[in-house]
Amino acid sequence: MANETKEAESREKSRELQKSPVAAVSPFEEMDRLMQRMAEGIFPRGWLRPWRWEWPDLPALPEVRWPRVDVVDREEDVLVRAEVPGVDKKDLEISVTDNALTIKGATKREQKEEKGEYYRHEISEASFARTVALPADVDGTRAKASSKDGMVEIVIPKLAKSKRHTIKVD
Repeated sequence: MANETKEAESREKSRELQKSPVAAVSPFEEMDRLMQRMAEGIFPRGWLRPWRWEWPDLPALPEVRWPRVDVVDREEDVLVRAEVPGVDKKDLEISVTDNALTIKGATKREQKEEKGEYYRHEISEASFARTVALPADVDGTRAKASSKDGMVEIVIPKLAKSKRHTIKVD
């Protein structure tokens, strides 16, 4: 009799499951739910809150980026333009090989604020290095560079004038 009761209960549960709507869940959603449940079991809710950077007075972290560079292949020389905002020309280092140009730079900013017993001193530093391939062999010894309004222009004479030739496709 006990077996019959268990079988009847099992059939009843099976019918209830068949009637209930089933929502499709992607494997990624299921994995996300599983990870959240595991984390909640290990760490109490809101345990990271003291370390959040939500205060409006804090400076943004410096953006790490390479300078944008344009390389223009002209008839007698190669022109390279690079964006280097906030970089003083004394903090720039430019080097040229036969077929590559490297631009290195650094910025340093320091802020101090004192109000009564309040004192804040922040220093931020960032540096970059970017190497670009040049479209022709160049004479680096005759290269000239100028800087204005956060842009650096480098003009590098070519070793041999390159003439464009049209090639017919067979």
